[in-house]
Amino acid sequence: MTTSPATDPADHSGSIMTGDTLVLAFVSSEVEAGLVRDWLDRYRQANPEVHAELFPLEPDRPPSTMARLVGQLERDEQRSILPVRVFWMPRAGASALSRVAALLPGRNPYRPGERQQRQIVRTDSTLARVVAGEPASVAHLREQWSENTVGDNPRDFAHFVTRRAVLALERAEYRILGPQYKSPRLVKPEILASTRFREGLKAIPGATLEEAGKMLDELSTGWSRVSVDLVGVLTRMLSRGFDPEIDYDEYQVAALRTALESHPAVLLFSHRSYIDGAVMPVAMAENRLPPVHVFAGINLSFGLMGPLLRRSGVIFIRRSIGNNPLYKYVLKEYVGYVMEKRFNLSWSIEGTRSRTGKMLPPKLGLMTYVADAYLDDRTDDVLLQGVSISFDQLHETDEYAAYARGGEKTPEGARWLYRFIKAQGERNYGKIYVRFPEAVSMRQYLGAPDGPAATDPDAKRLAMQKMAIEVAWRIQRVTPISATGLVSALLLTTHGLALTLDQIHHSLQDGLDFLERKQTPISTSALRLRSRDGVRAAVDAMSNGHPVTRVDGGRESVWRIAPEDEHAASFYRNSVIHAFLETSIVELALAHARRGGGDRLDAFWTQAMRLRDLLKFDFYFADSATFRDNIAEEMSWFSDWESRVAAGGAEVDGILSEKTPVTSDVMLRVFFEAYEIVADVLCDAPPDIGEQELTQSALGVGRQYVAQGRVRSSESVSTLLFATACQVVADQKLLENTPDLAERRRAFRAELRSILKDSDHIARIARQAFAARDTEMRRHRRGVAGQ
Repeated sequence: MTTSPATDPADHSGSIMTGDTLVLAFVSSEVEAGLVRDWLDRYRQANPEVHAELFPLEPDRPPSTMARLVGQLERDEQRSILPVRVFWMPRAGASALSRVAALLPGRNPYRPGERQQRQIVRTDSTLARVVAGEPASVAHLREQWSENTVGDNPRDFAHFVTRRAVLALERAEYRILGPQYKSPRLVKPEILASTRFREGLKAIPGATLEEAGKMLDELSTGWSRVSVDLVGVLTRMLSRGFDPEIDYDEYQVAALRTALESHPAVLLFSHRSYIDGAVMPVAMAENRLPPVHVFAGINLSFGLMGPLLRRSGVIFIRRSIGNNPLYKYVLKEYVGYVMEKRFNLSWSIEGTRSRTGKMLPPKLGLMTYVADAYLDDRTDDVLLQGVSISFDQLHETDEYAAYARGGEKTPEGARWLYRFIKAQGERNYGKIYVRFPEAVSMRQYLGAPDGPAATDPDAKRLAMQKMAIEVAWRIQRVTPISATGLVSALLLTTHGLALTLDQIHHSLQDGLDFLERKQTPISTSALRLRSRDGVRAAVDAMSNGHPVTRVDGGRESVWRIAPEDEHAASFYRNSVIHAFLETSIVELALAHARRGGGDRLDAFWTQAMRLRDLLKFDFYFADSATFRDNIAEEMSWFSDWESRVAAGGAEVDGILSEKTPVTSDVMLRVFFEAYEIVADVLCDAPPDIGEQELTQSALGVGRQYVAQGRVRSSESVSTLLFATACQVVADQKLLENTPDLAERRRAFRAELRSILKDSDHIARIARQAFAARDTEMRRHRRGVAGQ
């Protein structure tokens, strides 16, 4: 019973038995037993040279049956074992209601009760099909048992044979249904019986097999075939308000399908919503790809959700496992077993939802266990497949905005779930976009299993960090730019002032030109911004405070982002910053070089690299050499740029005036304002101030500065941005008590204020350019109207 494709014995074109064969028949009723007997009789008639003995196995496998099986297995080591059972095909075209009803006892179309079986055989016998797993000899099975499991009891061997038989039948059946029905079975008994697991358990003080078994029960999951059929229905409930058709790139799907044929994969998705975990299995099922088992926090295992999600491929893990070596070991072995059996896992590469709209740093915890499985030579490679999941809009931005202002996270529960589903149906949220960039090979980064990463923890961790960042970088590169992000970015520049439809349409064109020139992926909604009708559709979809407000009653409608909606709008703006990040740094470096003395060209490059260093905790960057090449390419769009930068002053202003779009003020200012607020608090803080105290003080000072107009907008005052700002000041060693600490803190604040002055200068140039274009546009409209 190997992992090769199963043969359907209903097809008599070829022989699946040779010589003496023991047919293990897994039957649940007399109906199934009769179908197997009839099948075997027909097979014997077609193949008289084969000696086949039928051995029925009831679902509960009583001791008497297992004792008889022991005797059968001891008769002849060369005897072939062939597992068979009846596979019940579901009726085609089942409705959503019937899929829900299939969860009720006795209604499972894949496991019908005996009464239903009789009716199916009577009305449509084609739905009852006998299938067989790949045969294997007793000697081969005994060799596998000796190598991989503990124990020398013949009854243990009989149980091992039945487990292998079940796994072979599962493979036969999923090849009939399709790869989306593939699911690991018998994980707990397989792991507990393995020699490697028992040996590792001995090294953990106080660890018991019973406690390990309980932990495996907690981790256990699987795709019941009914849940595979139902998962799409459940996801539609969670994603009410979205277009029912998920947007895919068919070429990326085809490439992924090919890649998954050769190696197990970990699908690492970007995480912006609770919906992400539900989108993953649907995306795989809709494209007939092998299913994924999604890791989720055990906090989501509440009420009926726990059992339901477990049957839908979700693996619940504890949030905190640092002080539990047994749990860490069981989880590691669980992941290793799944990888060895070539099943696919999935989780958020960021570890948690991004409440800012931009990608968070990758987490390495679970990935370490996958790396251990590879380095233990349990698989010859693992594909780290990034998955970009993005949305036109999300209702969760209101929660994120409240959290940014210092609010608490709402605990999950039945009431929370009801409110979540209810909110999903309150309006149209647009489309869901799923993209699959090229996968990253674990072997490429970790090297051979006997290489340095296997013995040197530091080399392993460094390789994993590079590997994870590469996955995140690729996710970011394929994420399509949305209309919501572009419109939010534009309207945030006005700080509450409203724009007309023509002003919005005209202002967006430079950004679209830039994205096309850079060959950046663009969503359908963003492409429609080329027309006035497309812009109107986008701003109307975002209106009524989500996060855009439309003002009517005048000569024409105008649209604005009110101050109280700036945090929600910044989520969408942040989701597109990566596409404008390097060009925004170019602008700030130009403004810095403009006012500097000495070698201004050197000042330009020095400042560009300094800005990259300051922003490294908020954004993903290419390596230093590639980043410098990208900046040089950006500047090559301006004629004779090096001599103009070297001249400084008006020449640099000329470059900034020619540049379209001008983005740094709207894309990066809020981050530097948040850094500056934290740096300002530090200047009056004790040397040993903690991160929590620093954040709370920054919130208070920030609110004061908003009220005084000392910062542009309230979106800079955010616990989310302050968390990164704390990393920045720690990286600058401003939390270490040294004799010159106060001086260095003041110098850092002065540097940030200088960057903000450069941003002010760029904003003035941008406003002048906007005013000139707006005047020209109005003059053109008057001219057209007068003709």
